[in-house]
Amino acid sequence: MLMRPSHPELQLNYQLPYGAVLHDRGVQFVVFSRSATAMRLLLYNNVNDLEPERTIHFDAETDRWGDVWSIFVPGVGEGQLYHFQAEGPHDPERGQLFDTQARLIDPYAKALAGEFQSSADGLIRPPKCVVVNDYFDWEGDRHLRLDLSESVIYELHVRGFTMGKGADVAHRGTYLGVIEKIPYLQALGVTAVELMPVHEFPVRDVYGNMPERINYWGYDPLAFFSPHRGYQSSSAPGGQVKEFKQMVKALHQAGIEVILDVVFNHTCEGNELGPVLSFKGLENRVYYMLGNGGSRYANYSGCGNTVNGNHPIVREMIFHCLRHWVHNYHIDGFRFDLASILSRDRNGNLMPNPPLVEMIAEDPLLADTKIIAEAWDAAGAYQVGTFGHMRWGDSYGDNRWAEWNGRYRDDIRSFWRGDKGMLPHFATRFSGSSDLYEDAGRSPYCSINFITSHDGFTLNDLTTYRDKHNEANGEGNRDGDNNNHSDNYGIEGPTNRKHIDELRIRQIKNLLATLLLSQGVPMLVAGDEGRRTQRGNNNAYCQDNDISWIDWDLVRENEGMVRFVQSIISFRKKQPTVRRRDFLTGKIPKGGRLPDVSWYSALGTAPDWEDGALICLLTAPARQEDPQEEGRDVLMLINATGDPREFILPPVAKGTPWSKFIDTAVPSPHDVYPNLDGPPPPRSRKIQMTYRSMCCYVADRRRS
Repeated sequence: MLMRPSHPELQLNYQLPYGAVLHDRGVQFVVFSRSATAMRLLLYNNVNDLEPERTIHFDAETDRWGDVWSIFVPGVGEGQLYHFQAEGPHDPERGQLFDTQARLIDPYAKALAGEFQSSADGLIRPPKCVVVNDYFDWEGDRHLRLDLSESVIYELHVRGFTMGKGADVAHRGTYLGVIEKIPYLQALGVTAVELMPVHEFPVRDVYGNMPERINYWGYDPLAFFSPHRGYQSSSAPGGQVKEFKQMVKALHQAGIEVILDVVFNHTCEGNELGPVLSFKGLENRVYYMLGNGGSRYANYSGCGNTVNGNHPIVREMIFHCLRHWVHNYHIDGFRFDLASILSRDRNGNLMPNPPLVEMIAEDPLLADTKIIAEAWDAAGAYQVGTFGHMRWGDSYGDNRWAEWNGRYRDDIRSFWRGDKGMLPHFATRFSGSSDLYEDAGRSPYCSINFITSHDGFTLNDLTTYRDKHNEANGEGNRDGDNNNHSDNYGIEGPTNRKHIDELRIRQIKNLLATLLLSQGVPMLVAGDEGRRTQRGNNNAYCQDNDISWIDWDLVRENEGMVRFVQSIISFRKKQPTVRRRDFLTGKIPKGGRLPDVSWYSALGTAPDWEDGALICLLTAPARQEDPQEEGRDVLMLINATGDPREFILPPVAKGTPWSKFIDTAVPSPHDVYPNLDGPPPPRSRKIQMTYRSMCCYVADRRRS
């Protein structure tokens, strides 16, 4: 709650926080610029106004405090539209890009309104900043504080989630539309939604035109503190703020956390040829990594520029931003896009103990949040397994960072495709990737396991296309990754051949079951449970159409697959066996009767690690933290080979009352038994398994 001074004269000397700070009798406008020689505030009456109704000049003697420009404007309030305008040196060869005419977005703007506007004078007029009242009746809402080890994450695009056919919502493509789909999310059983970028990004180009390839995904930041205006239902300037909070509150009431995909590695201002919209026109040499004496932008992001995240000023901005989303929007966590850039110093060198990464982990206001790194960047850094290591001497510091495990994705894809020599890699990834995390004292839940994400094929397309088909992007199919570890199983694209489609369905189930039963934290992509397709496009960043939108009719057509996913998620949430906080050891734990994990060949003997068939026995933890948890042993039979195989249960499984839980080779509804009441194995202990299939049995240890 903001403390509001009762006397205007006390407000005149209020320099922090940055941005537009609402008070009883007016607004304090605060902005950083070290090199500016003059600063102006442009005030507008309406979103579509080309010219300001009022221009206010900062006094360099009385309105500047160090490098902070601060002015109190009485008589204005919530909903006021504004820009900054700065004068200063224009010397592109030395990285100075001040433009006297440029209208600048406040780096701390809490909301934007309108679009880019064009006019006869050729000036770029970006969306206008909005003065926001942060008050919202949360009705006691707080962060849910679900343990990361118990999470099931669902990555979704706010617009794409409810824009497609059969969405059956009143507010398509909006924050309110997500609220309408909460019953579906609850039924599916996910514990968190990870929203693709919702901070402001441009949809139209800087001249107000709709570009040929739009920025559908949102990985092109314009204002870090503001929810994207394109996802609001109302037309009121700043309306997105309330609607976003309504969405978060409703998700929390449903027991679902909200994780934001944040992009602090670059902005939409591009390289030296890009427009001056905000940071460039206020202090280019501070906000960006520059090279060649300042005339060129370092491009570790692959998007034209790189945010100078370990400069103290920028570091402070990032912290204010994270705290803003946590405090004002009750966000439960963050996934940091191209997070390795956060480990680079001002010259672009990777640091062993990057201060920004450490401060995010240690920040007290973020202590209840989840922090997840995409532990690589576009310039060759790949830190999966090592991101965020805080090392002093021979010891590691306490580390809260989890990571998108790209090695899990690649190894699991390759294994089920039938690539040779992948069985040991499969076992390691399935067990929580101890090779990446254990030596540093980290836990299995530091691995965010995923097989698909927004970037790449959908799960359906992973089993339908051998090659990418990105022609619709207009780049001659040159964009997107060529290394997909995918297969089409005989025909490229959709087919009416029953045996091929059956194999594809089986492979989707194999991949889903593997993901949801692996140690670590599973992340699904919205729609994969209903065979969502992008028609072979593995880089649909610019496709704001039915290529990217979820087809809810397709979800209904594949209700058996949805049921399959629901059942395994429900099982996972009840079973500490498949979501341990510590790594499997292969040893008998204290108070146990069997090793926590045992591996066997298809014949029930010692495993043949050159084969593609495997039996895995997981035993429930000897001690249950929660006596309500069922504590079941889990027996998994895995045949990733191209041939049918006979499996013989190992002697250790004899005498245990096993019940079938999953059989990916069987059509719905007998592919999964949600109540764990499926048929037992044959008395002979010999099980015939078709090629590319997985079978899972469970046992109640207390009855064995």
